[in-house]
Amino acid sequence: MKQKDMLRICLQNLMRRKSRTFLTVLGVLIGCCSIVIMVSLGIGMKEAQDKTLAQMGDLTIITVNAPQGGRGKVKLDDSLLRQLKALPGVEALTPKLSLEAESIRLIAGTGKRYLADWTTVVGVDTAALEQMGYQLTAGTLPKRDGEILTGQYLAYSFKDTLRPEGRNMIDRWAGEFDDTGKPVDPPPPYLDPLKQPLTMEIETQNGKVTLPFTPVGAVKEDYSKGSETSEGLLLNMPDLLKLMEKTQGRKGKKPAYDSIIVKVKSIDQVEPVEREIKSMGYPTESMESIRKPMEKEARQKQMMLGGLGAISLFVAALGITNTMIMSISERTREIGIMKSLGCYVTDIRIMFLSEAGAIGLIGGLIGCVISFIASVTINLISLGPSLENLLPAIVGGESVTRVSVIPPWLLLFAIVFSILIGLGSGYYPANKAVRIPALEAIKSE
Repeated sequence: MKQKDMLRICLQNLMRRKSRTFLTVLGVLIGCCSIVIMVSLGIGMKEAQDKTLAQMGDLTIITVNAPQGGRGKVKLDDSLLRQLKALPGVEALTPKLSLEAESIRLIAGTGKRYLADWTTVVGVDTAALEQMGYQLTAGTLPKRDGEILTGQYLAYSFKDTLRPEGRNMIDRWAGEFDDTGKPVDPPPPYLDPLKQPLTMEIETQNGKVTLPFTPVGAVKEDYSKGSETSEGLLLNMPDLLKLMEKTQGRKGKKPAYDSIIVKVKSIDQVEPVEREIKSMGYPTESMESIRKPMEKEARQKQMMLGGLGAISLFVAALGITNTMIMSISERTREIGIMKSLGCYVTDIRIMFLSEAGAIGLIGGLIGCVISFIASVTINLISLGPSLENLLPAIVGGESVTRVSVIPPWLLLFAIVFSILIGLGSGYYPANKAVRIPALEAIKSE
């Protein structure tokens, strides 16, 4: 039998009992919608978790600390930097060293008008910051001695000494919320550190040291790399070592680093690299301890929701099987005539499987369309029903958290799965049809 004739007979048989075909397709449609919507809700939860983790910092960062708080023979030094850089999967790294002092004050403006009573000063390898994933909110990276980077919100640490007490600082945490519940940015600070030089006053047991610095850029806040990215100062390591010589009198003796920040090439390599570093005897910190449990929980929820949807599709499979068995009982004489005319048994089997597969295909296609519309509707309700939220509800965005997320692979999977359900449900009726003896089938009324 030609494929063209096979297709024509398949469509004729489906249209012969329109109501029964419609109800069977409806069962597949409901099952397909259930599994797509359920899985999309699970993917939406995982997307929300990933964005929450991303707000906490870079997920590919590993912080290496000194054993026993830095005491003992094993220390963080240049030799360890070379070992870590040679590890497979390591993209970049930088040492970190904090300036310890009794008091660190920052002064700016004419007549020492602006004053920050305390700040954190950290030395890093500024040449590796771009590769490490540090982002600048303004300015450029340091290129000369005396140039430094400020934390994103360092400006809010300064108070205006000409203003009355209680009103001389801008509280960046006292932001309000708009009508949609989103936080409103706080007012700008009284001082922009990038527009004027800073003077650093450092008090130690050896006395007071005053040094000028020129801020050239502001680093985006990222707590996975350190709190100094929020309200501190980042110096090039050689500049910090010179500063420590002046304040602590350590001439010729290079101190051990406080920590080393390691950036790996992908999230999947965080765990093996961290395990390798721990085997070297160094304690580590990363977002992996938080990400793994959250990822496992999201996967379990996806499987649970997908399982609930699969139950509906299983019920639809029973409907297809029932429809095909009834179709066989009604077309027993037709099957006998086809056999007596010399039609191959394989063609009869393919004919019934084609009808079952067509039911799965039609139900899957319509189910995917309805699921997509339902997903967009759910996202629009959560984001706010407006035309400007229509595109974010479909494709998402950096600042958009969708409740339901339907990636293209999920729609393709749903259609293929619906077809397979149809073929699987029609396999038994098709075999039953080909086993009917031709003579008995012809005699059937």
